[in-house]
Amino acid sequence: MNRRSLSSWTSRRSRRGRGRCAAAAVAVCALAATAVAPHAAADAAPAASRAAEPPEHALVGYLHASFANGSGYTRLADVPDSWDIIDLAFGEPTSVTSGDIRFSRCPPAECPGVESEAEFKVAVKAKQQAGKKVLISIGGQNGQVRLTTPQARETFVDSVSSIIDTYGLDGLDIDFEGHSLSLDDGDTDFENPTTPVIVHLISALRTLKERYGDEFTLTMAPETFFVQLGHQYYGSGPWGGQDPRAGAYLPVIHALRDDLTLLHVQDYNSGPIMGLDGQYHTMGGADFHIAMTDMLLTGFPVAGDPDKVFPALRPEQVAIGMPATPQAGNGHVPPAEVEKALDCLTKGSACGPYTPHGTWPALRGLMAWSVNWDRYGGDEFAGTFDRYFG
Repeated sequence: MNRRSLSSWTSRRSRRGRGRCAAAAVAVCALAATAVAPHAAADAAPAASRAAEPPEHALVGYLHASFANGSGYTRLADVPDSWDIIDLAFGEPTSVTSGDIRFSRCPPAECPGVESEAEFKVAVKAKQQAGKKVLISIGGQNGQVRLTTPQARETFVDSVSSIIDTYGLDGLDIDFEGHSLSLDDGDTDFENPTTPVIVHLISALRTLKERYGDEFTLTMAPETFFVQLGHQYYGSGPWGGQDPRAGAYLPVIHALRDDLTLLHVQDYNSGPIMGLDGQYHTMGGADFHIAMTDMLLTGFPVAGDPDKVFPALRPEQVAIGMPATPQAGNGHVPPAEVEKALDCLTKGSACGPYTPHGTWPALRGLMAWSVNWDRYGGDEFAGTFDRYFG
């Protein structure tokens, strides 16, 4: 997120997701969209003893661990018990193409009250002993990562492993934004990608999963531009001219779907996105969250091609990403709209104008940017989650 004061923050976009252009403006060549029927350092802490699954219903939150932006610093030990998965924001590269990821905790001058390194490691263990998962999140708006070479891929694996081992973390969250992921011209098949930055990222994540075992937690937080927009546009398109980033997360998600613990798309800072009903949906109410989540749980044709369908994810792999407060990002909705979206998707009630293609009681839960902003806002988001899921 943005490393700015609150006064400038409220007039700018969130660091966790830049605003995107409307879907209709992405391409020069528009494609027809079709609806789909349901279908270790020396003093390092030891690696965490990991639980295989998050709770049946989980609340995911990002913790501003390396910067301050007006929402106030929250020590890891003080993160409220409501949060089941805590993403440390952010690990960032030394340069865009180095693959060398570093995690530096917020300095005292920027974050008064920041804990010591030793206290932070103790807090990680304490959260894990309380049944929580603590992950390192890589990227964010400022952390552009492009693994253009095999060497960058190897460096990424080694440097991320060092962070995980140093703090004894449970896994990794991929929050690649901006220009981190894009598709080369001619790369039109999400099931068989050829673009180096895509291929190397998939390989790196598979290696990390193999290194730490089946219980390693892997999550992703793409923007709608990189996922649901792929229903209309995929990369530069068959004739070129489109934004090569459109739908660029789809091959990564698809290749790792058997290893992916949780996908929580950022349903905020987004332009209008066409849903499976052929209509554009905009932020600001339950309808957007219902339509965007239905796409993940139903599957959808990529670039409008009924022969290239992105398969549905399991409901336990999906959480809905939202801003915790109006200051946290564009697209914030009040608690009543959050509950309406959950009612529709998990119970089939209160669906409004959009009717999803199923009902998914096992929907994993919610993600928020961020723990800090929710505490700034009086813990309203976490309270909504707790009341709803008990």
